[in-house]
Amino acid sequence: MAKQTSSSRSVAPPPAGPGSRPLWQRLLIRRLKFLAAVVAVIGLGLGACYLFAPQWLMRADAARQAMAAHLDEKTVQAGGAHWSYYEGGEGPTLVLLHGYDSNKAVWLKVAAKLSPHFHLVIPDLPGWGDSSRDPGADYDVDTQAARLDGFMQALGLRNVTLVGHSMGGAIAGVYAAEHPERVNRLVLVDSFGLKQKENAFAREALAGTNPFDYDDRAGFQRAFALAFEKVPDLPGRFIDVFIARNKRDRAFLDKVFNELRQPSQYLSVQQRLDQLTMPVMGLWCAGDKISDISAMDSLRDGLVHAPAISSTTLAGCNHMPMLEKPEQTAQVLTAFELSH
Repeated sequence: MAKQTSSSRSVAPPPAGPGSRPLWQRLLIRRLKFLAAVVAVIGLGLGACYLFAPQWLMRADAARQAMAAHLDEKTVQAGGAHWSYYEGGEGPTLVLLHGYDSNKAVWLKVAAKLSPHFHLVIPDLPGWGDSSRDPGADYDVDTQAARLDGFMQALGLRNVTLVGHSMGGAIAGVYAAEHPERVNRLVLVDSFGLKQKENAFAREALAGTNPFDYDDRAGFQRAFALAFEKVPDLPGRFIDVFIARNKRDRAFLDKVFNELRQPSQYLSVQQRLDQLTMPVMGLWCAGDKISDISAMDSLRDGLVHAPAISSTTLAGCNHMPMLEKPEQTAQVLTAFELSH
């Protein structure tokens, strides 16, 4: 009887389904999907914010920079005004004042370099930024210097190095001349208030035109080209925020600009140079189209009672060294502070 043999055939295992993946793989995939969904939602939110509320993104960026510089945002009622200001850092005190149509955030890049070594106080001057504004009040150099005294007293600030840029430089110079007991050192950065050669900007301003008024993106480029050697490459919707703000604040901007066109204002520091009795430094951009560098000569020649006079010129910038050359600006301020 023949013996039957059955041939054996190998059977391939069924393809592995999703449930056959190791647990760690399944958890990882779920987490990646969740993160992708979160990123998509955040991206949509940021995109919507950029389109419909770009000013929020700009404020968020300023808050991020302030945090990186270890600065806290604070407020105080002083000198008849509500002040918003940054404060942080440890060491000798530097008070930094911004210029016309600006605010405290203009100093943030420099502050990041200075705060590890110095105690910084950076206010929004009354009328600007987040500080209060009274449409019926004056905001000329002398009035702002008087308000600054209230701020300094409220914070108990003495023996400070006072640093002022442009219009803030004039306010700083007038304040230092009138309150030398509170100011150990004075730094004027591309400052207003000094005698200088009449440039195109000065001729236009004295003729009654405010070159900083603009109504569209082309006007923004023109106005910012006056202050920057290279106009910042900003997203279009951020530029629109500047345009809307300029239109909204036009009456105030022109009011202050007209106040500053008076001889008592554009020579406000020049007329007080002989009252400055502390070390003084002038820091200028070589290519300044607004405050001509010839103002440095007026500063040096008029400081007859200052125990030390320093001057520094930066290349590659126009009127905004704290934004165009923040690292070099911080280095110059540090060297002046340590050497006097």
